[in-house]
Amino acid sequence: MSSLAPSLYQWIDSADALDAACEQVAGASVIALDTEFFRENTFFPVPALIQFTTGDMAYLVDPLSTPCTAAFRDLLQNSAIKLLHACSEDLEVFQHWAGVLPAPLIDTQVAQAFLGETPGMGYQKLVEHWMGETLPKEETRSNWLERPLTPSQCEYAALDVIYLLKVWGLQAEKLEQLGRREWLDDECASLIEQAGRSVESDGQWYTRQRQLWRLDPRQLEAYRLMTIWREGETRRRDLPRNWLVSDKLLFAVAEKMPKNRYELAEIEGVKPPLVKKEGDTLLLLVKQAQHCPEGDLPARWPDPMHPVFKRRFKALKKVVTEKAAELQIAPEMLLRRRDIEALVMQRLANQPLTTPGGWRDAYLTQEIHQALEELS
Repeated sequence: MSSLAPSLYQWIDSADALDAACEQVAGASVIALDTEFFRENTFFPVPALIQFTTGDMAYLVDPLSTPCTAAFRDLLQNSAIKLLHACSEDLEVFQHWAGVLPAPLIDTQVAQAFLGETPGMGYQKLVEHWMGETLPKEETRSNWLERPLTPSQCEYAALDVIYLLKVWGLQAEKLEQLGRREWLDDECASLIEQAGRSVESDGQWYTRQRQLWRLDPRQLEAYRLMTIWREGETRRRDLPRNWLVSDKLLFAVAEKMPKNRYELAEIEGVKPPLVKKEGDTLLLLVKQAQHCPEGDLPARWPDPMHPVFKRRFKALKKVVTEKAAELQIAPEMLLRRRDIEALVMQRLANQPLTTPGGWRDAYLTQEIHQALEELS
Protein backbone atom coordinates (compact mmCIF):
# COMPACT_ATOMS: atom_id res chain seq x y z
CA MET A 1 0.00 0.00 0.00
CA SER A 2 1.54 3.29 -1.07
CA SER A 3 1.33 6.40 1.01
CA LEU A 4 1.87 10.00 0.03
CA ALA A 5 2.62 12.78 2.48
CA PRO A 6 0.41 15.90 2.13
CA SER A 7 3.57 17.91 1.39
CA LEU A 8 3.83 16.05 -1.91
CA TYR A 9 0.63 17.50 -3.34
CA GLN A 10 -0.44 21.10 -3.64
CA TRP A 11 -4.05 22.26 -3.66
CA ILE A 12 -4.77 24.86 -6.34
CA ASP A 13 -7.89 26.97 -5.85
CA SER A 14 -7.15 30.24 -7.62
CA ALA A 15 -6.04 31.43 -11.05
CA ASP A 16 -2.86 32.92 -9.59
CA ALA A 17 -1.94 29.64 -7.90
CA LEU A 18 -2.59 27.74 -11.14
CA ASP A 19 -0.37 30.12 -13.11
CA ALA A 20 2.39 29.74 -10.52
CA ALA A 21 2.19 25.95 -10.77
CA CYS A 22 2.33 26.14 -14.57
CA GLU A 23 5.47 28.26 -14.34
CA GLN A 24 7.12 25.69 -12.07
CA VAL A 25 6.61 22.83 -14.58
CA ALA A 26 6.99 24.83 -17.80
CA GLY A 27 10.34 23.28 -18.70
CA ALA A 28 9.30 19.64 -18.26
CA SER A 29 9.45 17.19 -21.16
CA VAL A 30 6.63 14.98 -19.81
CA ILE A 31 3.49 16.03 -17.91
CA ALA A 32 1.16 13.47 -16.34
CA LEU A 33 -2.53 14.45 -16.29
CA ASP A 34 -5.76 13.10 -14.89
CA THR A 35 -9.27 14.31 -14.07
CA GLU A 36 -12.11 13.48 -11.73
CA PHE A 37 -15.57 14.42 -12.97
CA PHE A 38 -19.30 13.92 -12.50
CA ARG A 39 -21.57 12.84 -15.34
CA GLU A 40 -25.02 11.58 -14.46
CA ASN A 41 -27.50 14.25 -15.48
CA THR A 42 -25.55 16.24 -18.08
CA PHE A 43 -24.24 15.71 -21.60
CA PHE A 44 -20.90 17.34 -20.83
CA PRO A 45 -18.78 16.05 -17.94
CA VAL A 46 -18.73 18.32 -14.89
CA PRO A 47 -15.05 18.68 -13.90
CA ALA A 48 -14.44 18.08 -10.21
CA LEU A 49 -10.63 17.90 -10.07
CA ILE A 50 -7.72 18.36 -12.49
CA GLN A 51 -4.42 16.71 -11.55
CA PHE A 52 -0.99 17.18 -13.09
CA THR A 53 2.63 16.53 -12.21
CA THR A 54 6.10 16.41 -13.68
CA GLY A 55 7.75 14.55 -10.80
CA ASP A 56 7.01 13.90 -7.15
CA MET A 57 4.83 16.99 -6.56
CA ALA A 58 1.22 16.63 -7.71
CA TYR A 59 -0.87 19.72 -8.35
CA LEU A 60 -4.57 19.28 -7.59
CA VAL A 61 -6.62 21.96 -9.32
CA ASP A 62 -10.11 22.74 -8.03
CA PRO A 63 -12.12 23.62 -11.17
CA LEU A 64 -15.11 24.58 -9.01
CA SER A 65 -13.23 27.69 -7.88
CA THR A 66 -10.48 28.00 -10.48
CA PRO A 67 -11.07 28.99 -14.10
CA CYS A 68 -8.76 27.56 -16.71
CA THR A 69 -6.06 30.15 -17.39
CA ALA A 70 -4.12 30.98 -20.52
CA ALA A 71 -0.98 29.61 -18.86
CA PHE A 72 -2.62 26.21 -18.30
CA ARG A 73 -3.98 26.13 -21.85
CA ASP A 74 -0.46 26.84 -23.10
CA LEU A 75 0.86 24.05 -20.86
CA LEU A 76 -1.62 21.60 -22.37
CA GLN A 77 -0.41 22.42 -25.86
CA ASN A 78 3.32 22.97 -25.44
CA SER A 79 5.89 20.50 -26.77
CA ALA A 80 5.95 18.29 -23.64
CA ILE A 81 4.40 14.81 -23.83
CA LYS A 82 1.03 14.73 -22.04
CA LEU A 83 0.46 11.42 -20.27
CA LEU A 84 -3.05 10.10 -19.64
CA HIS A 85 -4.47 6.64 -18.96
CA ALA A 86 -7.65 5.55 -20.79
CA CYS A 87 -7.98 9.10 -22.01
CA SER A 88 -11.31 9.34 -23.86
CA GLU A 89 -13.43 10.88 -21.09
CA ASP A 90 -10.52 12.95 -19.75
CA LEU A 91 -10.16 14.49 -23.20
CA GLU A 92 -13.81 15.53 -23.04
CA VAL A 93 -13.16 17.18 -19.66
CA PHE A 94 -10.20 19.15 -21.01
CA GLN A 95 -12.09 20.12 -24.16
CA HIS A 96 -15.03 21.38 -22.11
CA TRP A 97 -13.14 23.05 -19.24
CA ALA A 98 -9.99 24.28 -20.98
CA GLY A 99 -11.28 24.59 -24.52
CA VAL A 100 -8.22 22.73 -25.86
CA LEU A 101 -6.96 19.16 -25.97
CA PRO A 102 -3.67 18.04 -24.39
CA ALA A 103 -1.10 17.33 -27.09
CA PRO A 104 1.18 15.67 -27.96
CA LEU A 105 -0.55 12.81 -26.18
CA ILE A 106 0.55 9.43 -24.87
CA ASP A 107 -2.14 7.11 -23.49
CA THR A 108 -0.51 4.54 -21.21
CA GLN A 109 -3.42 2.12 -21.68
CA VAL A 110 -2.79 2.13 -25.43
CA ALA A 111 0.95 1.81 -24.78
CA GLN A 112 0.31 -1.29 -22.68
CA ALA A 113 -1.86 -2.77 -25.43
CA PHE A 114 1.13 -2.57 -27.78
CA LEU A 115 3.21 -4.44 -25.22
CA GLY A 116 0.95 -7.47 -24.80
CA GLU A 117 -2.45 -9.01 -25.29
CA THR A 118 -4.37 -6.97 -22.69
CA PRO A 119 -5.90 -3.99 -24.52
CA GLY A 120 -7.90 -2.48 -21.66
CA MET A 121 -5.69 -2.75 -18.58
CA GLY A 122 -6.92 -0.52 -15.75
CA TYR A 123 -4.64 1.96 -14.03
CA GLN A 124 -4.37 0.09 -10.72
CA LYS A 125 -3.41 -3.14 -12.49
CA LEU A 126 -0.97 -1.23 -14.66
CA VAL A 127 0.82 0.18 -11.61
CA GLU A 128 0.87 -3.22 -9.96
CA HIS A 129 2.24 -4.80 -13.16
CA TRP A 130 5.12 -2.35 -13.58
CA MET A 131 5.80 -1.06 -10.07
CA GLY A 132 4.67 -3.90 -7.79
CA GLU A 133 2.61 -1.34 -5.84
CA THR A 134 -1.03 -1.72 -4.80
CA LEU A 135 -2.83 1.59 -5.01
CA PRO A 136 -5.77 2.45 -2.73
CA LYS A 137 -9.19 1.75 -4.29
CA GLU A 138 -11.52 3.15 -1.64
CA GLU A 139 -11.95 6.56 -3.26
CA THR A 140 -12.63 5.33 -6.79
CA ARG A 141 -16.34 6.16 -6.63
CA SER A 142 -16.32 8.86 -3.99
CA ASN A 143 -18.06 12.22 -4.46
CA TRP A 144 -15.41 14.45 -6.02
CA LEU A 145 -17.70 17.49 -6.06
CA GLU A 146 -17.83 17.69 -2.26
CA ARG A 147 -15.62 20.24 -0.58
CA PRO A 148 -13.32 20.00 1.16
CA LEU A 149 -11.89 16.80 -0.27
CA THR A 150 -10.56 14.39 2.33
CA PRO A 151 -6.81 13.68 2.68
CA SER A 152 -7.58 10.18 1.38
CA GLN A 153 -9.17 11.59 -1.78
CA CYS A 154 -6.24 13.95 -2.34
CA GLU A 155 -3.76 11.11 -1.90
CA TYR A 156 -5.68 8.94 -4.35
CA ALA A 157 -5.78 11.76 -6.90
CA ALA A 158 -2.09 12.58 -6.51
CA LEU A 159 -1.01 8.96 -6.88
CA ASP A 160 -2.94 8.73 -10.13
CA VAL A 161 -0.51 11.11 -11.81
CA ILE A 162 2.71 10.48 -9.88
CA TYR A 163 2.80 6.78 -10.74
CA LEU A 164 1.80 7.52 -14.31
CA LEU A 165 5.22 9.08 -14.90
CA LYS A 166 7.03 6.11 -13.40
CA VAL A 167 5.06 3.57 -15.42
CA TRP A 168 5.57 5.47 -18.66
CA GLY A 169 9.35 5.51 -18.18
CA LEU A 170 9.34 1.70 -18.15
CA GLN A 171 6.82 1.36 -20.96
CA ALA A 172 8.75 3.74 -23.21
CA GLU A 173 11.93 1.73 -22.80
CA LYS A 174 10.16 -1.50 -23.75
CA LEU A 175 8.39 0.10 -26.72
CA GLU A 176 11.72 1.33 -28.08
CA GLN A 177 13.18 -2.17 -27.74
CA LEU A 178 10.28 -3.60 -29.74
CA GLY A 179 10.35 -0.82 -32.33
CA ARG A 180 6.74 0.14 -31.56
CA ARG A 181 7.07 3.70 -30.34
CA GLU A 182 5.98 5.00 -33.76
CA TRP A 183 2.88 2.80 -33.53
CA LEU A 184 1.96 4.45 -30.24
CA ASP A 185 2.59 7.98 -31.48
CA ASP A 186 0.37 7.35 -34.53
CA GLU A 187 -2.38 5.84 -32.42
CA CYS A 188 -2.41 8.66 -29.87
CA ALA A 189 -2.37 11.32 -32.58
CA SER A 190 -5.45 9.60 -33.97
CA LEU A 191 -7.12 9.76 -30.55
CA ILE A 192 -6.61 13.52 -30.44
CA GLU A 193 -7.94 13.87 -33.99
CA GLN A 194 -11.05 11.86 -33.14
CA ALA A 195 -11.66 13.82 -29.93
CA GLY A 196 -11.46 17.09 -31.83
CA ARG A 197 -13.95 15.92 -34.43
CA SER A 198 -17.54 16.88 -33.72
CA VAL A 199 -19.90 13.90 -33.79
CA GLU A 200 -22.70 16.39 -34.36
CA SER A 201 -21.16 17.78 -37.52
CA ASP A 202 -19.96 14.55 -39.12
CA GLY A 203 -23.29 12.80 -38.60
CA GLN A 204 -21.79 9.38 -37.91
CA TRP A 205 -23.42 8.54 -34.58
CA TYR A 206 -26.07 6.46 -36.36
CA THR A 207 -23.42 3.98 -37.54
CA ARG A 208 -22.96 2.77 -33.95
CA GLN A 209 -26.36 1.08 -34.15
CA ARG A 210 -25.85 -2.67 -34.61
CA GLN A 211 -29.22 -3.28 -36.29
CA LEU A 212 -28.95 -0.91 -39.25
CA TRP A 213 -29.31 -3.81 -41.68
CA ARG A 214 -32.98 -4.03 -40.70
CA LEU A 215 -33.72 -0.59 -42.17
CA ASP A 216 -34.39 0.24 -45.81
CA PRO A 217 -32.62 3.35 -47.23
CA ARG A 218 -35.44 5.77 -46.32
CA GLN A 219 -35.70 4.40 -42.79
CA LEU A 220 -31.93 4.59 -42.51
CA GLU A 221 -31.99 8.24 -43.60
CA ALA A 222 -34.69 9.01 -41.04
CA TYR A 223 -32.63 7.38 -38.28
CA ARG A 224 -29.52 9.27 -39.42
CA LEU A 225 -31.33 12.62 -39.39
CA MET A 226 -32.86 11.98 -35.97
CA THR A 227 -29.50 11.07 -34.41
CA ILE A 228 -27.93 14.24 -35.85
CA TRP A 229 -30.79 16.29 -34.38
CA ARG A 230 -30.43 14.59 -31.00
CA GLU A 231 -26.65 15.16 -30.90
CA GLY A 232 -27.17 18.86 -31.44
CA GLU A 233 -30.00 19.15 -28.92
CA THR A 234 -28.32 17.18 -26.15
CA ARG A 235 -25.27 19.43 -26.45
CA ARG A 236 -27.38 22.58 -26.54
CA ARG A 237 -29.48 21.53 -23.53
CA ASP A 238 -26.58 19.74 -21.76
CA LEU A 239 -28.62 16.57 -21.24
CA PRO A 240 -27.64 12.88 -21.46
CA ARG A 241 -28.72 11.41 -24.79
CA ASN A 242 -31.18 8.98 -23.23
CA TRP A 243 -32.82 11.78 -21.25
CA LEU A 244 -33.92 13.34 -24.52
CA VAL A 245 -34.66 10.16 -26.50
CA SER A 246 -32.85 6.82 -26.58
CA ASP A 247 -31.25 5.10 -29.57
CA LYS A 248 -33.83 2.34 -29.18
CA LEU A 249 -36.75 4.74 -29.56
CA LEU A 250 -35.21 6.60 -32.49
CA PHE A 251 -34.68 3.26 -34.21
CA ALA A 252 -38.30 2.27 -33.55
CA VAL A 253 -39.52 5.57 -35.02
CA ALA A 254 -37.36 5.01 -38.11
CA GLU A 255 -38.80 1.52 -38.53
CA LYS A 256 -42.43 2.74 -38.35
CA MET A 257 -41.95 6.04 -40.25
CA PRO A 258 -45.04 7.64 -38.63
CA LYS A 259 -46.98 10.26 -40.57
CA ASN A 260 -48.70 11.97 -37.62
CA ARG A 261 -48.74 12.23 -33.84
CA TYR A 262 -51.24 9.41 -33.51
CA GLU A 263 -48.99 6.96 -35.36
CA LEU A 264 -45.99 8.22 -33.38
CA ALA A 265 -47.80 7.64 -30.08
CA GLU A 266 -48.65 4.08 -31.15
CA ILE A 267 -44.98 3.10 -31.29
CA GLU A 268 -43.97 0.90 -28.36
CA GLY A 269 -42.02 2.86 -25.76
CA VAL A 270 -43.03 6.30 -27.00
CA LYS A 271 -44.58 8.17 -24.04
CA PRO A 272 -46.96 11.17 -24.21
CA PRO A 273 -44.33 13.67 -22.95
CA LEU A 274 -42.06 12.77 -25.88
CA VAL A 275 -44.92 13.20 -28.35
CA LYS A 276 -45.83 16.53 -26.79
CA LYS A 277 -42.33 17.99 -26.57
CA GLU A 278 -40.47 16.49 -29.51
CA GLY A 279 -43.18 14.91 -31.67
CA ASP A 280 -43.39 17.62 -34.32
CA THR A 281 -39.62 17.65 -34.78
CA LEU A 282 -39.39 13.86 -35.11
CA LEU A 283 -42.26 13.80 -37.62
CA LEU A 284 -40.62 16.57 -39.63
CA LEU A 285 -37.37 14.58 -39.83
CA VAL A 286 -39.25 11.45 -40.90
CA LYS A 287 -41.03 13.50 -43.58
CA GLN A 288 -37.68 14.88 -44.73
CA ALA A 289 -36.41 11.33 -45.18
CA GLN A 290 -39.58 10.35 -47.05
CA HIS A 291 -39.01 13.14 -49.56
CA CYS A 292 -35.25 12.69 -49.89
CA PRO A 293 -34.25 12.14 -53.57
CA GLU A 294 -33.46 8.52 -54.32
CA GLY A 295 -29.88 9.27 -55.29
CA ASP A 296 -29.15 11.01 -51.97
CA LEU A 297 -30.27 8.15 -49.74
CA PRO A 298 -27.65 6.13 -47.85
CA ALA A 299 -26.88 2.65 -49.14
CA ARG A 300 -28.66 -0.23 -47.48
CA TRP A 301 -26.64 -1.86 -44.71
CA PRO A 302 -25.78 -5.51 -45.51
CA ASP A 303 -27.26 -8.19 -43.26
CA PRO A 304 -24.37 -9.48 -41.09
CA MET A 305 -26.13 -12.86 -40.85
CA HIS A 306 -26.25 -13.35 -44.63
CA PRO A 307 -23.91 -16.17 -45.73
CA VAL A 308 -22.07 -13.93 -48.21
CA PHE A 309 -21.37 -11.33 -45.53
CA LYS A 310 -20.43 -13.94 -42.93
CA ARG A 311 -17.90 -15.64 -45.21
CA ARG A 312 -16.07 -12.41 -45.94
CA PHE A 313 -16.20 -11.25 -42.35
CA LYS A 314 -14.81 -14.59 -41.17
CA ALA A 315 -11.97 -14.42 -43.71
CA LEU A 316 -10.95 -10.92 -42.64
CA LYS A 317 -11.24 -11.73 -38.96
CA LYS A 318 -8.92 -14.70 -39.53
CA VAL A 319 -6.34 -12.40 -41.17
CA VAL A 320 -6.50 -9.98 -38.23
CA THR A 321 -6.41 -12.70 -35.56
CA GLU A 322 -3.41 -14.47 -37.09
CA LYS A 323 -1.43 -11.27 -37.58
CA ALA A 324 -2.24 -10.14 -34.01
CA ALA A 325 -1.02 -13.46 -32.64
CA GLU A 326 2.19 -13.06 -34.64
CA LEU A 327 2.71 -9.57 -33.18
CA GLN A 328 1.54 -10.66 -29.70
CA ILE A 329 -1.06 -7.94 -29.38
CA ALA A 330 -4.84 -8.03 -29.04
CA PRO A 331 -6.68 -8.34 -32.40
CA GLU A 332 -8.72 -5.18 -31.73
CA MET A 333 -5.48 -3.18 -31.68
CA LEU A 334 -5.06 -4.10 -35.33
CA LEU A 335 -8.65 -3.78 -36.49
CA ARG A 336 -11.91 -3.48 -34.58
CA ARG A 337 -14.96 -5.52 -35.43
CA ARG A 338 -16.70 -2.39 -36.72
CA ASP A 339 -13.82 -1.71 -39.11
CA ILE A 340 -13.88 -5.30 -40.41
CA GLU A 341 -17.62 -5.01 -41.02
CA ALA A 342 -17.09 -1.72 -42.87
CA LEU A 343 -14.55 -3.38 -45.20
CA VAL A 344 -16.96 -6.21 -45.98
CA MET A 345 -19.76 -3.75 -46.71
CA GLN A 346 -17.51 -1.74 -49.01
CA ARG A 347 -16.58 -4.86 -50.95
CA LEU A 348 -20.21 -5.96 -51.28
CA ALA A 349 -21.16 -2.48 -52.48
CA ASN A 350 -18.24 -2.44 -54.98
CA GLN A 351 -16.76 0.60 -53.25
CA PRO A 352 -13.02 1.33 -52.73
CA LEU A 353 -11.70 -0.30 -49.57
CA THR A 354 -10.66 2.04 -46.75
CA THR A 355 -7.83 -0.23 -45.65
CA PRO A 356 -5.94 0.72 -42.48
CA GLY A 357 -3.20 3.29 -42.91
CA GLY A 358 -0.23 4.21 -40.77
CA TRP A 359 1.78 1.43 -39.16
CA ARG A 360 -1.02 -1.09 -39.79
CA ASP A 361 -0.67 -0.82 -43.55
CA ALA A 362 2.45 -3.00 -43.70
CA TYR A 363 0.78 -5.77 -41.71
CA LEU A 364 -2.76 -5.84 -43.06
CA THR A 365 -3.50 -4.13 -46.36
CA GLN A 366 -2.10 -6.75 -48.73
CA GLU A 367 -3.55 -9.61 -46.69
CA ILE A 368 -7.00 -7.97 -46.63
CA HIS A 369 -7.09 -7.53 -50.41
CA GLN A 370 -5.88 -11.08 -50.92
CA ALA A 371 -8.48 -12.59 -48.56
CA LEU A 372 -11.33 -10.76 -50.26
CA GLU A 373 -10.08 -11.53 -53.75
CA GLU A 374 -10.07 -15.25 -52.95
CA LEU A 375 -13.79 -15.01 -52.14
CA SER A 376 -14.74 -13.01 -55.23
